[in-house]
Amino acid sequence: MEVKLVSGFKLDLGPLKEPIGFIRLLEWVFTIFAFATTGGYSGTTSLTVECPESEPQDVIAVFGYPFRLSAYSYTIPSCTQTPAPQMFLQGDFSSSAEFFVCVGVFAFLYCTATLVLYMGFQTVYRETNRGPTMDLLVTASFAFLWLVSSSAWGKGLTDIKWATSPEHLLETCPLCKAKDGPSMGRLNASVIFGFLNLILWAGNCWFIYKETPFHKDPVRPNPSVEAGEGPTSYSQ
Repeated sequence: MEVKLVSGFKLDLGPLKEPIGFIRLLEWVFTIFAFATTGGYSGTTSLTVECPESEPQDVIAVFGYPFRLSAYSYTIPSCTQTPAPQMFLQGDFSSSAEFFVCVGVFAFLYCTATLVLYMGFQTVYRETNRGPTMDLLVTASFAFLWLVSSSAWGKGLTDIKWATSPEHLLETCPLCKAKDGPSMGRLNASVIFGFLNLILWAGNCWFIYKETPFHKDPVRPNPSVEAGEGPTSYSQ
């Protein structure tokens, strides 16, 4: 289906049926999932303080993206008349989280731009050698960035789980008992989406490479024509 909108732009959904366009559409979707499951996350971890002469009291520590845990405090109720001490979570894991989200956002913008190029300017894209070549270089770069950012974020998530676990917080509260830990399912999914994007972007390099002049065989001239010889005729 083709629809002419403006001069130079012709909407054609045909490329979405080809591997180069279909995989790019999958990248667009999974890129959104990757940074959306990381950014905006908020979790809680809780303890229970059991004083000898009073009812148990809950201690709740709230944290979230970008996971500068040292900025989040929680108060442990005192079993005596002394003021309740204010404690802070430990660790700063914002670098790996923000790097992962940054790669996801830029990959999303690039997917959007190339999908418009594929469906609206397919002729210009395929008739010029620069378009597929630049697309291949950028796609390969994003594949590498997904590898680095997903690995770093996976390690950062492991450290976040340890820093926010109730068992770890018990070290600062002898009279406390572990209660509920934070739900990390959403963050676990973000790491999975990161490595899925790595597979998609790396695999798409092959299909983009097939559009470049490096993959196409050069036209080999006829040696007889180069030597100035005409076509050979046979007489009976």
